[in-house]
Amino acid sequence: MSGATPVFAAVDIGASSGRVMAGRVVAGRVVLEEVHRFENGAVRSDGHLRWDLTGLFEQVLVGLRVLAERFGGAASIGIDTWAVDYGLLDAEGRLLAEPVAYRDARTDGVAARVHERLPAEDLYAVNGLQELPFTTLYQLVAERSGPLWPRARHALLLPDLLAYWLSGQARTEVTNASTTGLLDARTRTFDAGLLQALELPDDLFPALVQPGETLATITAEVAARTGLDPGTRVVAVGSHDTASAVVGVPAQGRDFAYVSSGTWSLVGVELDQPVLSEASRAANFTNEGGVDGRVRYLRNVGGLWLLQESLRTWREQGEAVDVDALLEQAAALPSGGPVMDVDDERFIAPGDLPARIRDACVQAGRRAPQEPAAVARCVLDSLAVAYARTVEQAVALSGAEAEVVHVVGGGSQNALLCQLTADLSGLPVLSGPVEATALGNVVVQARASGVLDGDLEALRTALRGSVSLRRHAPQRSAAVAAKGSA
Repeated sequence: MSGATPVFAAVDIGASSGRVMAGRVVAGRVVLEEVHRFENGAVRSDGHLRWDLTGLFEQVLVGLRVLAERFGGAASIGIDTWAVDYGLLDAEGRLLAEPVAYRDARTDGVAARVHERLPAEDLYAVNGLQELPFTTLYQLVAERSGPLWPRARHALLLPDLLAYWLSGQARTEVTNASTTGLLDARTRTFDAGLLQALELPDDLFPALVQPGETLATITAEVAARTGLDPGTRVVAVGSHDTASAVVGVPAQGRDFAYVSSGTWSLVGVELDQPVLSEASRAANFTNEGGVDGRVRYLRNVGGLWLLQESLRTWREQGEAVDVDALLEQAAALPSGGPVMDVDDERFIAPGDLPARIRDACVQAGRRAPQEPAAVARCVLDSLAVAYARTVEQAVALSGAEAEVVHVVGGGSQNALLCQLTADLSGLPVLSGPVEATALGNVVVQARASGVLDGDLEALRTALRGSVSLRRHAPQRSAAVAAKGSA
């Protein structure tokens, strides 16, 4: 690799798009440059919604080749994606089928069947996870009755599968493993009792690895296809994208709440120990693994998927909807409009989201938004209500302090959403960076290479000097009007 400044390749893939980013630490600042972006989305195949992970891997190789051409190489590669989904491998390490997406209907009713054997309270006492119908353990129970199960030898979560194809080394990164529902929230190891009760092999998932550990160097084939040096390391990062995003929160100290706002919204606080109380379970809070043994105490809240899928629906119906104009029109509407429950399960599957949003409002006893701008405003108002409520609950249930709310990810660009969140929470909101996930990915790699050092607070100090933030101060009058509509 030419030049004295190491380059770290951050592969960051979300449910709607992916990117390969080049990260460097220059004069104490973390500098990111996007080298390749590509689309993603689940497609229906063989009766299921599936991810084209093979195609995504090809795009990753394209991005790494561009990075190698532009920068001369990379010191290491780190991969993060969304959680819970996995691919099944046979005894020869071959992918049996493209992974089924979490929005697929195969898990309908599975959680109820599982809870007949393992009551929800008993599950929570072990894994500390909020109840979501698509959690990996429910997917695996559905998988057991499918045609591939007799041939399956291992399951690899999606970032681990991509890392396996890059390096030839199969491991299970712990932050993403914590979202499967099969990890003990205290010991952060797979729970033998849960695996046995669910009739899952105790070696279904490969051995656990911690963020910052080197998996292996890239394979000869990957080196030949990308132009990277064969000694390029594949390093485990917070492979659950939210784990990397929380590392990328440019907070000062520990007294903050965060909203990682994208397709989904992850809203919570960072702790040292899990909260496994009955009150926490009843509030549907989750204890997911973070980098350096931290706990991401949060709720999975509805996200910008509501708006993304509405836009897709309108365009399919022939309405020419410009996103920027739509958001301007939504911001111009008066406060006090209808809100709905963004966590309603009817919003999980693709389809006519505007119609479902109208139905949800009517069933809640509120008027139904009709025009696209009114639907968009309803979505943003409803998300802000959920954000503020969840922050308040996280603080109350955990005993943590929150002096500020950091909004990172795509939603940080939406000034109306951030201002509404400040108004309703009564806390200042700092919005940005959009690329918190890639930044968190890069700084963990940089620390593993010795370019940065220290704990998460030290990493975040480096990040604060690298990004621009926008402050949204709470406005009481707006908050009162918004709460009146909730």
